[in-house]
Amino acid sequence: MSVDWVGYGYAALVASGGIMGYVKAGSVPSLAAGLLFGGVAGIGAYQISQNPKDVWVSLAASGTLAGIMGMRFFKSRKFMPAGLMAAASVLMVGKIGMGMLQKPHEP
Repeated sequence: MSVDWVGYGYAALVASGGIMGYVKAGSVPSLAAGLLFGGVAGIGAYQISQNPKDVWVSLAASGTLAGIMGMRFFKSRKFMPAGLMAAASVLMVGKIGMGMLQKPHEP
């Protein structure tokens, strides 16, 4: 089994974004959302590491963040933090989608 390093990195990015939102602006909702979505993305990365076909938790977390942060980016037109998180989330959704389309490897 291969470890989903990209998924774990994405989870760390989301969680650290929430922590930075709290440190810089004192935003408790940013902290809570970052830790919640980062944790869910970490669980999704763990599940993908155990079974590459078990993508639904990771897909739900990254897809939800892509939508929410994408809307925030279009409203504010500020790349940081909404644009960065939207872009990272869209890339993660694309990575998961590409993994779903690949043929399974025969052992």
